[in-house]
Amino acid sequence: MPLAAVLFDFDGVVIDSHEAHGRSWFALAAELGQELSQETFHSTFGQRNESILPFLGWAQEGDKERIQLLGDRKESLYRDILKAEGIEPLPGVVALLEDLKANGIPCAIGTSTPRPNVECVLELTGLAAYFNDIAASEDVSRGKPDPEVFLKAAAKLGADPASCVVIEDAQVGIRAARAGGMKSIAVTTTHPAEALAPENPDRIVSSLEEINVSYLRDLW
Repeated sequence: MPLAAVLFDFDGVVIDSHEAHGRSWFALAAELGQELSQETFHSTFGQRNESILPFLGWAQEGDKERIQLLGDRKESLYRDILKAEGIEPLPGVVALLEDLKANGIPCAIGTSTPRPNVECVLELTGLAAYFNDIAASEDVSRGKPDPEVFLKAAAKLGADPASCVVIEDAQVGIRAARAGGMKSIAVTTTHPAEALAPENPDRIVSSLEEINVSYLRDLW
């Protein structure tokens, strides 16, 4: 089966946003007078705000208004950090995107990140021209490991999920790719290989510098 499209998770795959997200969560905690540990932040990284805020006890489950309010504030703090300090793509991202574009293989982003954050980063990094579309948190009702976001991304590209490769850095994302019937590559930017291997990705790499179009086609 030929490679039809590549779907990129965003945080931890295209950029390393861990520090900026952490600082924005701790800034929100300070504004709210709440406690937040590094361990708790790390355990929730990559999840949707709708899951994180009730888990932290900062909003009640189902309190959509407060979750939206706090989530919007946290994301605003995050974008302010990026705009003030800038951000660069992770190693290998630009080269892979250029190779995919040269071979006519469309790409989309499938992420739990809100769309304004993705658009902010794409503008700051100059990567917008490489991505044909975005499926972000606003496009789905169910977060990973549900495959909805990747299925939406594939649909936006008109691609058969079985012909798509997902590039992910988190266990829930690999599960989502598998649930959607897609190939997956795990990159060890956020979690070590031994933590990702039990999810059975098709390949595990330490950097996107190890990947090109030929590598992706060989997954079949």
